[in-house]
Amino acid sequence: MFLKNSRYFGLPTVTGKDRRGRDVQAVTLRRLPATFGIELQVEHKDQLDVLASQRYKDATRYWHIADANSELEAEELVRTTGRTISVPEK
Repeated sequence: MFLKNSRYFGLPTVTGKDRRGRDVQAVTLRRLPATFGIELQVEHKDQLDVLASQRYKDATRYWHIADANSELEAEELVRTTGRTISVPEK
């Protein structure tokens, strides 16, 4: 259902019905692991995928940075210049 590098890969799914009575699948909630890494101050025009590419050599791992912080919308992490965010080791 998801690519191997997706944060949702391997999570159990549940089946339910939508408003029209059709079957739909959704992933279950996932627990976020404790992370260790560095604190980074956001600079003007930072992007999570670029930070992930620099840190992990893989831009698709931006979600590791998003998971290490408590923001619901990942883009909010880099919206404010000067904000400090956590960037995990791996």
